[in-house]
Amino acid sequence: MRAIAGFWRWRHNPLRRRTDLVEAWVALAAALLIAVAVPVVGVVIGDLSRHALLQSVKEQQRERHRISATVVKVVAQPRLDPDPETAPDRDSQSRVIAEWTAPDGTAHRGTVMADLKEPHAGDRFALWTDAHGAVVGRPLDTTTATTHAVLAGFGAAAAAAALVEGGRRLIVWRMVLRRYARWDRAWEKTGPDWGRTGTGS
Repeated sequence: MRAIAGFWRWRHNPLRRRTDLVEAWVALAAALLIAVAVPVVGVVIGDLSRHALLQSVKEQQRERHRISATVVKVVAQPRLDPDPETAPDRDSQSRVIAEWTAPDGTAHRGTVMADLKEPHAGDRFALWTDAHGAVVGRPLDTTTATTHAVLAGFGAAAAAAALVEGGRRLIVWRMVLRRYARWDRAWEKTGPDWGRTGTGS
């Protein structure tokens, strides 16, 4: 809105310089780009990210398997971290030695994190593995993928807006430098005679 107001102000002003009009046009173009192009960039990047993430969701859900593991032995917990940010995650998981059978039928045994507050030998818990029994992370779900895509869209839109505004400021800065250079040249011509009676007569 300021760009449009500035453009209108300089439209018929007798003190208007050519650079003032160019600066107003640049501001108007930047405002239109931010209003039209930036949202389009955000939507396109968000949509592309969503498609890529949903494809990743399908691959992870196909390649990762939720199996049941059995606690063999509880592993001594490390010294507690006093950080309250990590306390909920730490308190809900325990390190245990467990046994499980992979989807391909092979038997495995190893130290893993179990979602058990007070595990005992023989307790069963869910574990995510690949087809060969190697422990993997929980697969990405559709809701999380969509959230990441939305954040990517907002990030791309913000970056595009910053790029447009940065370009506008750079153009205006260069114009101001040229204006100052012209003023310096003009002052070099008239400055030495400034204030002298009868100068130029």
